[in-house]
Amino acid sequence: MTSDSPVNRKPVGSSARRMASRIALTAFAAFGGVLFGYDTGTIQGLLEMRDWLRTFGEPDNKASTGFSLPTSRESLIVSILSAGTFIGALGGAPIADILGRRRSIVLSCLVFSLGVALQTGASDLATFVCGRFFAGLGVGFISTLVPIYQSECAPKSIRGALVSCYQWAITVGQLLAAIVNNATKDRQNHSSWQISIAVQLLWAFILFVGMLWLPETPRWLVKEDRVEEAAQSLARLRSLPKQDALVQGELDEIVCGLQKEREAGISSYLDCFRMGPNKIAFRTFTGIAVQAWQQLAGINFIAYYGVTFYTSAGINNPFLIGIAVALVASGMTFLSMWITDTVGRRPLLFWGAIVMCICEYLIAILGVTISTHNLAGQKALVALVAIYIAAFASTWGPVAWVITGEIFPLELRAKGVSLSAASNWLWNWALAFATPYLVNSGKGDAGLGVKVFFIWGSTCVGCAVFTYFCIPETKGLSLEQVDLVYQNSTPVSSAKYRRKLMAGEASVGAATPSSDEIDSELGVRKDEKGSIEVDAGVTRYVYEG
Repeated sequence: MTSDSPVNRKPVGSSARRMASRIALTAFAAFGGVLFGYDTGTIQGLLEMRDWLRTFGEPDNKASTGFSLPTSRESLIVSILSAGTFIGALGGAPIADILGRRRSIVLSCLVFSLGVALQTGASDLATFVCGRFFAGLGVGFISTLVPIYQSECAPKSIRGALVSCYQWAITVGQLLAAIVNNATKDRQNHSSWQISIAVQLLWAFILFVGMLWLPETPRWLVKEDRVEEAAQSLARLRSLPKQDALVQGELDEIVCGLQKEREAGISSYLDCFRMGPNKIAFRTFTGIAVQAWQQLAGINFIAYYGVTFYTSAGINNPFLIGIAVALVASGMTFLSMWITDTVGRRPLLFWGAIVMCICEYLIAILGVTISTHNLAGQKALVALVAIYIAAFASTWGPVAWVITGEIFPLELRAKGVSLSAASNWLWNWALAFATPYLVNSGKGDAGLGVKVFFIWGSTCVGCAVFTYFCIPETKGLSLEQVDLVYQNSTPVSSAKYRRKLMAGEASVGAATPSSDEIDSELGVRKDEKGSIEVDAGVTRYVYEG
């Protein structure tokens, strides 16, 4: 076989280099998570910075900084970001369908940057709140668009790992924010908080420039009947020639799946709630609910109010503890990128919920039984928080986004993901708004303090029950095969049906052969090492539209 043969992969480079290229192209979009993670990490530090409290709060002789925020103002400042993200998540779907996934992410960076600029230059509460709203709007767009982009671009064998990169990027953002906050907290002027906020412009710029270079998703291009461009995009994403059988087989699968969806006539938001053999309504419920349960697990209490919580518990160096907890979150989320595609979605979500439940009950019990001067108790409290964060970061944090990105059919994917992301931000807003009233001890507040973890522990029981009855196992399946899982099995029996799909006993449709079947027909074989062999005289199949 000559070196210019369409199926000769040597000119493209080694398999290791090809895989690295595939991962880099799809994983980069996850950098959008840094924008959200950094913002949540920043605000929990600002709530304890003296100059920021002096600028946006009011004098308080009882506070260690000499200033404090009234509960209503604290609730507004923290939660307004989530109000913006809720609107942005819903708006992300029509923008993604009109402009495409890639250009929509670019637009999101501009909206986010506007919000950051307003916050950095703010000297009054109204401007700061307005800036957080626009930043939230940009993050909301990104939270819808990044999982869609990654799900539609990633190879199915590592899709879970690549989509998990988004959650890992969130934790990296939180870690970076904790480090910057710790470095600037002792400054005695506006720079103490303006530097922390302004750094976000750098993250937006990196994402903006990178997305200009990345290809559009092949599935969106097929949806727009731009099949030739879709083939080029898919070839670039797989680091293979456009005429390669694997590229053409995957493209055929996408085209066939879209054709079946169009024959079914699904395209509107109302269709997201339609009953039928494809179980679209159930998928929408699953996407909305998995994001709701993720928020109800209590993670944003630590994300938004972690430093405040450590301070109230009498823990020394709360900013350093924040860095340590962020390191745990980042490390465990990185681990999840491997275990999501090896252990599977259902086991991770189920057992993750159990571990979180135990930790949160223990945090609540320990918190109400020890004093703020009990050093051993404080260490145990921090350890339990770290274990809880580790459990969340390796399970519910990333896997909820993986599930959301892969359960919807192509024609409804943008709309379904936007509804799911909107659910995430709606609950995020509700909990961010309500938490100060639940934990603070002022007039009109519930004064629960650490006892709020009894609530989070109880909701984790709901997470486990929901997982058992509603989450299918989709590990290793193409997005088109996920449709078959919903059509022919239940979440409880999905693992068994998935094994049939993986064994080749079912396919997307009789008219759509798998890539292995195409290879067989064309005389293409793989030896034990995975090298490609081709019978002499074979002409490569090329999709003609």
